[in-house]
Amino acid sequence: MSDLPINPTPDDAVRWHEGRLYLLDQRLLPERAEFVGYDQAAEVAHAIRTMVVRGAPAIGVTAAYGVVLAGHAAYKLAGADWKQAIGDDLERLAAARPTAVNLFWALQRMRRLIAHLEHGDPTEALLAEAIRIHEEDCAASRRIGELGAALIEGPTEVITHCNAGALATGGYGTALGVIRSAYAQGKIIRVYADETRPWLQGARLTAWELMQDGIPVSLQADCAAASLMATGRIGWVIVGADRIAANGDVANKIGTYGLAILARYHGVKVMVAAPTSTIDLTLASGQGIPIEEREPTEVLNCGGRRVAPEGCEVRNPVFDVTPAVLVDAIVTERGVIESPNPARLRALMSD
Repeated sequence: MSDLPINPTPDDAVRWHEGRLYLLDQRLLPERAEFVGYDQAAEVAHAIRTMVVRGAPAIGVTAAYGVVLAGHAAYKLAGADWKQAIGDDLERLAAARPTAVNLFWALQRMRRLIAHLEHGDPTEALLAEAIRIHEEDCAASRRIGELGAALIEGPTEVITHCNAGALATGGYGTALGVIRSAYAQGKIIRVYADETRPWLQGARLTAWELMQDGIPVSLQADCAAASLMATGRIGWVIVGADRIAANGDVANKIGTYGLAILARYHGVKVMVAAPTSTIDLTLASGQGIPIEEREPTEVLNCGGRRVAPEGCEVRNPVFDVTPAVLVDAIVTERGVIESPNPARLRALMSD
């Protein structure tokens, strides 16, 4: 247990306090809500890689604070030559996760600041920028919530996949931000959270967040979504994103692509809620998005017990790519793109 003097809540998943970074350890939820404190950038990179923190916007915010720790350590080590000394830590942070573009967006923003700083102690300036990134992400989530809720004609029920709540962002959430706002307006009466195999973010995190907010939630196995859509009760599938290509293709947690295909067959609309920092105009389509593969043990084991035979081979992609043609709306803090295509994404990003 950390010495951070606040009670852990979803909206406090990333905290800076008295020169330390604190992360709500998402590997322990929902059994325990505990913060872990960090003093070194290498520790922060390890926390991102091992999923203490996850969710593209939250990873970006965390990486920005990691740069603060890196800058402080580099100045203590090298004095006026801190810009040369910080390089290794920046590379460690960049290598932590390959798919979430917010990580690289945040690091690039911090690098631009570093290039303009003098040779004195950079800690204060870096911290001010990291706090701005954090606050901007919180504000973006709330705006996304407002714009996304405006698309929903209620009352209805919705499905969400993985976790795109406050835990996955700087606060409030993207997909769950839309759900929070729409529920407050009486437009959503129940949320169905896919369990999200194999890491169970839906079961462990999304269900916990919604229950903390008092929003009616039913947990379901991922393979149960089709039969639920067939009842006609589902108005929207609402998900987040880890990277959106220039043509509107969306990389999100594995299973999102199949859910979007099911939604199209059943006449259910698909909404992707994400900040513009998730949009990567350097990639023409989703075919260029790097898809992370994680440890086989995540599939071979369940609940700490092996469930597959010895010697079984494993395919464990963390994300899949949903083609833009299956997405009805991408909701960002800058506005809504309906039936996304390259021209509409370029217009939004150049606005």
